[in-house]
Amino acid sequence: MIKKILINDASEAFCKKVNELSGETVSRCDQCGTCTGSCPMIIEMDITPSQMMRLVLLGDESVMETKTIWICASCYSCTARCPRGLDASKVAEALRQIKLRQAIDYMHMEDMDPEELKKFPQMVLVAAYRKLTG
Repeated sequence: MIKKILINDASEAFCKKVNELSGETVSRCDQCGTCTGSCPMIIEMDITPSQMMRLVLLGDESVMETKTIWICASCYSCTARCPRGLDASKVAEALRQIKLRQAIDYMHMEDMDPEELKKFPQMVLVAAYRKLTG
């Protein structure tokens, strides 16, 4: 059974945003799988780089919840071997940027135990506060 894929305006906008941030045209991807075959981090990923590219092309924002965008080492093996000259690592970076810009609160400083806070180096607290609060 063939599943019919409908791309709506929101899906198209998501793909366009990734293209803009990455500087890549994801629609040029042929889905040959060369990026997947050359990736040294593939064992740790939950979806392959070619699947990531496909989900972006389809405008499927579920790609934002995968480990793959965080596991990508930006080693450019995919870029060096891509017959179309696409850079999947730039696409992964664009997805990380979009995810981080959502500014979802993961940590509330007022909920932390004051004694526990004293154990952390100041730099850790500043970095965590910048990254993990809205």
